[in-house]
Amino acid sequence: MKVVFVLFSILLLGGCGWLYQTGNNSSSEFDISAADMEVPDFQYVNQNEEAFGTEQLSGHYWLANMIFTNCPSVCPTMTPNMRNLQNAMLDEGVDMKFVTFTIDPKRDTPELLKAYGTNVGANFKYWNFITGYTNEEIATFAMETFKTTVQYIEEEDDFVHPTSFFLVDPGGKIIRKYDGLQSNQEGIIKDLKQTVQ
Repeated sequence: MKVVFVLFSILLLGGCGWLYQTGNNSSSEFDISAADMEVPDFQYVNQNEEAFGTEQLSGHYWLANMIFTNCPSVCPTMTPNMRNLQNAMLDEGVDMKFVTFTIDPKRDTPELLKAYGTNVGANFKYWNFITGYTNEEIATFAMETFKTTVQYIEEEDDFVHPTSFFLVDPGGKIIRKYDGLQSNQEGIIKDLKQTVQ
């Protein structure tokens, strides 16, 4: 029992590389609409130092995730996965937005986020990178909005953060949760095409 507890503690404290779910999801497993989660009104700034928030997203489906630009582990997988979904939706003519919140606002300035987005192939007409809050504010936002943990681990200069992608409907309700580390995105793409009208 003690060994199990120690292993669990190591995984929990191991930084952002360990806080995720894996496996193939069916469409019904993506659906979290029954959880009745909603995005509260917010306004921060994007990669162009422009005000950005619920007002700009109102009336749109949008896919959200949380990363930080110097993440050494899961973000280099999550961000290309988000780009692939962006490109797939553009290719299919699906009208939706993509929103990436940094969980390291002290380092991830709008200028740095713009460079990061450019490097990963973001189309800024559809995909915005958000900053302009404190570490405490984004941790509270993550918990209250997505029911997920964002935590800075000072000893390791690392973060615990979600690796899920959350789909928000035009009314601000969170209706889907996808595995942001899923290498085979066919199921996610199919679900997005069926869900986003």
